Amino acid sequence: MILVTGTKRSGTSMWMQILIAGGLPHIGDAFPAVWGSSIREANPKGFYESRLRQGVFYATNPDPETGQFFAPAAVTTHAVKVFIPGLVRTDLAYMQRVVASMRSWRAYSQSLSQLYSREDAWLLENPTDGRTGAEAVADAVRKRCGMPLPVEWFMENFDLIRDFAVRRYALNLCTYERLMDSPEAEVRKVFAWLGVGDPDQALTAIEPSLNRTAPEAWIDDGGLPRATLQLFEDLHAAIHERSTVPRSLLPELNSTWETLRREYGKLSRERGREDALS
Repeated sequence: MILVTGTKRSGTSMWMQILIAGGLPHIGDAFPAVWGSSIREANPKGFYESRLRQGVFYATNPDPETGQFFAPAAVTTHAVKVFIPGLVRTDLAYMQRVVASMRSWRAYSQSLSQLYSREDAWLLENPTDGRTGAEAVADAVRKRCGMPLPVEWFMENFDLIRDFAVRRYALNLCTYERLMDSPEAEVRKVFAWLGVGDPDQALTAIEPSLNRTAPEAWIDDGGLPRATLQLFEDLHAAIHERSTVPRSLLPELNSTWETLRREYGKLSRERGREDALS
């Protein structure tokens, strides 16, 4: 499989749209469930998600509801979105290529907050399963991570970097910002690396007008120390400029992860269990 990964709101949908436009087969619907009504505005060209966003492993393959099974040899060039918590659960047999996207913690926090607001507003007006709107929103909130969004951003991106360092699969890591700044260079590089698909057609999927981040907007920093937020910015800058993490950042990244794990580890574990089984 060609796995498209990152945090939520990091550019994974954009990469799915690019790969699909380039002619790759894919797994996932543009608007699963009620998303075409509830959160379409957040991604008008589609999310392209499936149960496999939780990872390609025993709990999702075979599909627990349909029994559908993806054999590794049958899906080597299929594009599928797998968020970072799912990526670290995914069996290596399915990891032919990994296209990873990182967005700045500020843009991530802003974009995810906006998505949650859209979802909550829709649920208030369209409750299901006999619930009131308030109950539907409460259920949605319960399923979210519960960490401050900048912490969630860091913990997931740290997991991606650590997972790659351990398992050493074929990885292309690019920031969303670099893709939008230099779409032709980045798309052609990835398609040459994949060895399949049409980059000319793939480029038609990119619409810069859909990048609606407002840099001047106030962002909730989760009450984190300025030094911690600066580390997040340094990590993003390193990936943006070089697609690698310099050794000089590793001690601080490791110590920050350990500090945040002690404070938020329980929330992270609960999130992982729910994602895997929902």
